[in-house]
Amino acid sequence: MAVYTDITEGQLRAFLSDYDLGELLSYRGIAEGVENSNFIVHLDGGEFILTLYEKRVNERELPFFVGLMDHLAGKGFSCPRPVQRRDGGAIGHLAGRPAAMVTFLEGVWPREPLPAHCEGVGEALARMHCDVGDFAGRRRNGLSLCDWRPLFEQVGERADDVIAGLAAESRAMLDRLEEEWPQDLPSGVIHADAFPDNVFFLGDRFSGMIDFYFACNDLFAYDVAIALNAWCFDADHRFDRQKGAALLAGYQRARALSDAEKAALPALCRGAATRFMLTRLYDWIHTPDGATVTKKDPAQPLAWMRHHAGVSDPGAYGLSE
Repeated sequence: MAVYTDITEGQLRAFLSDYDLGELLSYRGIAEGVENSNFIVHLDGGEFILTLYEKRVNERELPFFVGLMDHLAGKGFSCPRPVQRRDGGAIGHLAGRPAAMVTFLEGVWPREPLPAHCEGVGEALARMHCDVGDFAGRRRNGLSLCDWRPLFEQVGERADDVIAGLAAESRAMLDRLEEEWPQDLPSGVIHADAFPDNVFFLGDRFSGMIDFYFACNDLFAYDVAIALNAWCFDADHRFDRQKGAALLAGYQRARALSDAEKAALPALCRGAATRFMLTRLYDWIHTPDGATVTKKDPAQPLAWMRHHAGVSDPGAYGLSE
């Protein structure tokens, strides 16, 4: 469910009066997504996506997200481009929420990613990392290493109510990550949430990336580690080395990983898996039953974390020499 704030036709027409996009023909809510309310809007001027930003998105950070998408689109990177209002801005208000219109992207996200999809997302991430080199915006990663332990402590021993022994296992992994986390690797703005449902394809050809609302400044190789977790495990939580090799080959086609980045991949993959396990665990415990948000099971990223715990050689991910 991704329409938390519904809108009337009258409200939408009033909102669209600040744009030069033509007459409203139709609109409907989009069921996918978990953070914001999204609608596809059909106008004389074409199809657009309307996003109403819900409470988990800080309105003060919207200029960063909107500016990033506009910057990337201007570089030729395939992502939604914010549509300017008549006043020159991109953010308005609708139904008591900040809201923006962005361009529509063709394509669908792959429900069962193939190596070709992994290669495509790897190359797309690398191109994004290259394209942000002259982007002036900055945003701290609010879910970085220093935030994971405080997040876990809000769950504490209740973690064992979800999965037996998880509290001690989580603390041990946090101890390890705090000791081994890499420093001084190449960094810049990363997507930080490049899961399959945020990447579109036409067949096996990359057609666009969406949902930049976790984007922040962090290590480029950490973004790669997030993608390795999100794209390269099968339904039984086994790492698919062929997919890993494809993703890394696609990435390095556009941006070569340094030797230090390659050596850090096992630790970064452990960290990425731990981050998603902790946020899902927190939501699993704190989201009340009956809420419209679909809770995601922390068992999936926990399986990733356990896999990476035993990896020391980056070649295990399919990294070529």
